[in-house]
Amino acid sequence: MARIGYARVSTADQDLTLQVERLKAAGCMIVRSEKQSGKSRTGRDELETILQFLREGDELVVVRLDRLGRSTRDVLNIVHDLEQAGASLRVLDPELTTSGDLGRLVVTVLGMVAEMEHRFILERQRAGIEAAKGRGVYKGRPRTAPNEEIRRRRATGMGVTEIARALKVSRMTVYRALSPGDGAEAGATDPAEQPAVAAPKSGKPKAGASSAKARPETAEPRAAGKPATRSMRRPASRSSK
Repeated sequence: MARIGYARVSTADQDLTLQVERLKAAGCMIVRSEKQSGKSRTGRDELETILQFLREGDELVVVRLDRLGRSTRDVLNIVHDLEQAGASLRVLDPELTTSGDLGRLVVTVLGMVAEMEHRFILERQRAGIEAAKGRGVYKGRPRTAPNEEIRRRRATGMGVTEIARALKVSRMTVYRALSPGDGAEAGATDPAEQPAVAAPKSGKPKAGASSAKARPETAEPRAAGKPATRSMRRPASRSSK
């Protein structure tokens, strides 16, 4: 039986160290981690890798159930996928497993609690934003990606568009984060950002457009008052018949 740990945080500036240490202490031989939102399974590549790797008798271990997901539907779908593979889920806090009927029931309840907690957090956040707007101190959404991470990826040769897609930010955010001299601000060429070249129009050219002849240049006018000079060479005499 293999125990595989899964650690997750929602944002890039959060730390995974405590989760990873607890999973290793619980006997996990492999620990996979990622920084992705738990609202859905979309984009959580490490979790999908674990689900494909698990075999009969294996355990997927998480520190808390909300690390597996914030949606009750997603959590139950993951538990169902584990059961189809003959594996089970173990949660460390509180200690429970889905290997028995009671464990599956508790997971369902905890999944609903995690989803409700997420909704309460969003409601409190919205209320706080409205209160801050009323006081005139609301500064807007915090930066979604640290400048250091953007510069690090740029230094490895990633393009601006590729960085923006990986970090889920706009290209303008990437441009602002790059230091002067990086090349992006000065119009560095990114293959995905090159303008498309319009294809030439098919069809016959308009009459007179391509067949127009170049006009001969006019001879340079003689200077005023200067007689035209004739050749000093005499014509060859004709032979007498």
